[in-house]
Amino acid sequence: MKWLKIGLLLIVTQFLPYSSVWAKSDPHQALLKVMDNYFEESLQYNPVKAMFMGDYRFNDKWVNDLSDNFLKKSHAFNEKYLAQIKAIDRKSLSPEDQNSYDLFLWDRQIVKESEQFPSELLPINQFSSTANFFAQLGSGQSAQPFKTLKDYKDFLKRIDGFIAWIDTAEMRMKQGMKSGIVAPRSLMVKVVPQLSSMLVDDYTKSIFWMPINNLPATIEGDDRTAITKAYREAIVNKLIPAYRKLRDFVKNDYLPETRKTSGLSALKGGNRWYQWFIKMHTTTEDLTAEQIHKIGLDEVDRIHREMEDVKKQLKFKGTLQQFFKHLQTDDKYYFKNNKAVMARYQQERKRVEKVLPKYFDKMPKAPFEIRPVEKFRAQSAAGASYEAGTPDGKRPGIFYINTFNLKAQPKFGVETLFLHEAEPGHHFQISLAQEQTQLPKYRRFANFTAFAEGWALYAESIGKEMGLFTDPLQYYGRLSDELLRAMRL
Repeated sequence: MKWLKIGLLLIVTQFLPYSSVWAKSDPHQALLKVMDNYFEESLQYNPVKAMFMGDYRFNDKWVNDLSDNFLKKSHAFNEKYLAQIKAIDRKSLSPEDQNSYDLFLWDRQIVKESEQFPSELLPINQFSSTANFFAQLGSGQSAQPFKTLKDYKDFLKRIDGFIAWIDTAEMRMKQGMKSGIVAPRSLMVKVVPQLSSMLVDDYTKSIFWMPINNLPATIEGDDRTAITKAYREAIVNKLIPAYRKLRDFVKNDYLPETRKTSGLSALKGGNRWYQWFIKMHTTTEDLTAEQIHKIGLDEVDRIHREMEDVKKQLKFKGTLQQFFKHLQTDDKYYFKNNKAVMARYQQERKRVEKVLPKYFDKMPKAPFEIRPVEKFRAQSAAGASYEAGTPDGKRPGIFYINTFNLKAQPKFGVETLFLHEAEPGHHFQISLAQEQTQLPKYRRFANFTAFAEGWALYAESIGKEMGLFTDPLQYYGRLSDELLRAMRL
């Protein structure tokens, strides 16, 4: 869903009359055409998604998804394809085509429903930050390629689009301040140091200088001199001033106006907005926040009972709360340094990959790497995450481990986290989906929270069957992660 928010600017053509006739005469071909046309059009104005897929046609573009122009055009774009999919007779489709039809229709409808909520007024938070994401791309360590002279020139153009986005983000936050649609203070206080980390006195220390440090030898002579100068000027005259301006605005103007409440329910229309998020993430029609809360309470009870069993296996004398405190405070359960964390995950990789062929007859062709989260975003980033690679495997998937806080990476959490994020979790599911060339691209590259996270939880659940979790503490780690999710509910 997030890719829909990045950019769908386009000049909308009218839905041609003969298309409806064709949809009735050959529904299968009509369905494929609708989805293929949608996918191709969305990529033209969704350049970051295209890049992550390995399609580099639009690498010099950064769409301002907060602008009035974008909001208007993206609405028309969605309406166009909503009308086209509805013109196809679902009953005449094969079961597989009906699945594609249902997914596409649901996606168009959920986007249409989202338009009633002012998400553009909340453009930044500590976890999902375009400002951080852009720096990640600019480091040369993510999907943005820096191999040719054109690659370097493309990113220079992309910088200009990002600067425009920052200006619009500030304008939207000012609108939110006037209308009472502001972010929680507890989140925004964490944004300030993130933005401050981009402000360096020496431009060669900027994360955006990393591609110049790694400038390929194939770029030489006048080209090398010119591109080095261009990046210095972009960092000094554009990026640092833009980040400083945004930081100062957030710190001095926005932060005092933020709210002390946390949930969306504190905002006007917030309950309906939250209900939309429930529908979008779970793909259910009538599940309520109250029902989800009850599920969470029931899950906490179940998990606590299982934790009691683990406590007995470990012969711990004391209450469950005392057991929790023991695991939280005893240093033997934690790594001494970052290198030890990364080494342990590499060790786990070898262990899991030895047994995978016994349980999976189809494994992804795409490789993946294990990397620490970059320092500039580590303080507020998740404990672990997965970034998909390209379908051709030229850019590997990345399993990120956050080593900022070693207390947040206990030794007993390694097996669960690896199964969830890497193999056979997100890396398997996302990579295998991309490799299903018999499916429309829309389905191969679609992302639905319920399915993606559901698969990752399933991947955790088969750990015992795969011969893992032989150490009761590692199984406790799995229960601990389950408890975290239950408490979120």
